[in-house]
Amino acid sequence: MNSSILLASSADSIDFMIHGIFSVDFFGHKVWITTSHACILIVMLLMIAFAVAANRKLKKAQEVPRGFQNVIELIIEMLDGMVESTMGKWAPRFVNYISTIFVFILMSNISGLFGLRPPTADYGTTLALALITFCMIWFNKFKHQSLKQLWTDMCSPLPPWLPIWLPINLVSELAIPISLSLRLFANVLSGTVIMALVYGLLRVIALAWPSVLHVYFDLFSGAIQTYVFCMLTMTYVTQACSTDED
Repeated sequence: MNSSILLASSADSIDFMIHGIFSVDFFGHKVWITTSHACILIVMLLMIAFAVAANRKLKKAQEVPRGFQNVIELIIEMLDGMVESTMGKWAPRFVNYISTIFVFILMSNISGLFGLRPPTADYGTTLALALITFCMIWFNKFKHQSLKQLWTDMCSPLPPWLPIWLPINLVSELAIPISLSLRLFANVLSGTVIMALVYGLLRVIALAWPSVLHVYFDLFSGAIQTYVFCMLTMTYVTQACSTDED
């Protein structure tokens, strides 16, 4: 594994930045493959491997689940229950997407436990996830709501013939992907920076006790931020699917 993927552990070179691994020419422009890309690839490969193994296991599922089948069914039930409790009747349409981003963000956040720089500590990753949510919101708004209702909502709380609040509501809509991406990015990056400082400045005495910080920053905080991102995504999309008749 490229050493630049790992967090630096030397006081002389405390490093929590993103680094280029190699570059490729793309239509005359130099495009860098960075440590974030490498870590995303690792997370994706792990997800694909788990999905393939789970698929093969469920094809030969036992009536009384045991071992790995128990783990698979527990994960599925947990994710289905989370989406169902938030999205209600819309859950079947979005459960696959929400489950996928939940697993991806969670694995990305806890990758720091294994010496990787979390991909979600890169704003390019969190912004891309937030933009997908933003596109889903407006796609479902145009799909389920009439133009009249959209205009009325954008002019709210005043009547639609007095669109004084339209610019403010537009700004609030555009702020959704920014707030989603910055919340996740800032929380994960802060943990990454703190752990890099701990290992870089304390070096020899940072032997066992930093594991407690890893449990908090990578595991606990990572799980909380994953849940918050997915919960806000489900809430926004559910509101977009709602109409006056619902």
